[in-house]
Amino acid sequence: MAEIKLDYVNSFTDARGKRRHQFRRKGHKRITIKGRPGSPEFMDHYHALLEQTGGPLSVAEIGASRIKAGTIDALIVKYLKHDAFKKGLAKATQAMRRPILDHFRDCRTPSGRRYGENRLATMQKKNITAVLEDKTPNAQRNWLKALRHLIAFAIAQGECSLDPSAGIKPLRGIKTTGHMTWGDAQIAQYRERYALGTMARLALELMFNIAARRHDAHLIGRQHLRGGHLSWRPHKTLRTTAKVLTIRVLPELQAALDAMPQSDAMTFLLNDYGRPFASAAAFGNKFADWCRAAGLKPVLCDDGRVRNYRAHGLRKSACKQLAHAGCTGPEIMAVSGHATLAQVQVYIDEVEQERMAASAMDKRSAAEAKTATGSD
Repeated sequence: MAEIKLDYVNSFTDARGKRRHQFRRKGHKRITIKGRPGSPEFMDHYHALLEQTGGPLSVAEIGASRIKAGTIDALIVKYLKHDAFKKGLAKATQAMRRPILDHFRDCRTPSGRRYGENRLATMQKKNITAVLEDKTPNAQRNWLKALRHLIAFAIAQGECSLDPSAGIKPLRGIKTTGHMTWGDAQIAQYRERYALGTMARLALELMFNIAARRHDAHLIGRQHLRGGHLSWRPHKTLRTTAKVLTIRVLPELQAALDAMPQSDAMTFLLNDYGRPFASAAAFGNKFADWCRAAGLKPVLCDDGRVRNYRAHGLRKSACKQLAHAGCTGPEIMAVSGHATLAQVQVYIDEVEQERMAASAMDKRSAAEAKTATGSD
């Protein structure tokens, strides 16, 4: 399987035959990134290191003087400098798609010619399917998203008139549930490890109370407190619905806030140096450390991947708890900030399945007991 190319990442096989990946940037200490390039855990750590060392490499500037006008190389350079990319996409999305586009430029036709040297108008569907062949279903989806956004930009700029990716569908992999949903046992274990008054405990209570994404959690602070409620605009919806969420602070979260020492910081969650986290990825990595220290063990999932309990799993747990409490889809959306009912229906269906299965087994037990009594 081909590895995704990332700026400042040096991949090599060590003496024991294990594949390793080091983040190497001039003027900074070498750091090993665990996991597989492209995986959520790997990319979280990678994005955090980019932020800590000066931001992503400006691919648009590399070799610009040697690029021929009208080629895919020239189109990508133009696209990476344009607001459609720089302002139209979140930073994490930019960091994910930039190496995909750079890798796409370096792909070669059967004759050995680089894709980047051709014009997009000459690109055929078979050229795109060829670069997707050795990739996982998830990687294929990411590549198609990146390429289609580039192609849409090219059409808007008059660089081409047809989309060569039209009709191409990624492989259908095993349907997974994604991040591990925290259960009562994991939450209790974490709380037992971290007492009130610790930043680790505050992080859990904050995300579990309001079903916040980690990006919002690391930015929320005292300026968002209004009369016993937290009110903020979720980062993920800034480019779509831009809705404002106002959620009452429950006793568990209030106790965690009251137990923390006084601070002039604008955010509730602070790093080991008493400062706000540099990025959502930096906070995510710290929360992962807290989870490991709490003894939360990884789980082997149905798709064969090993997953850990992380920040997003708390959001899922909070949504499921609301469903267990009998909340309707719109009520869950009002807390979670999901854009469509279909997204929260998953939690409602899961809870309903549990309830109906429990009811069915109760009826079965009752019927068996009745039969046994009658036979006596």
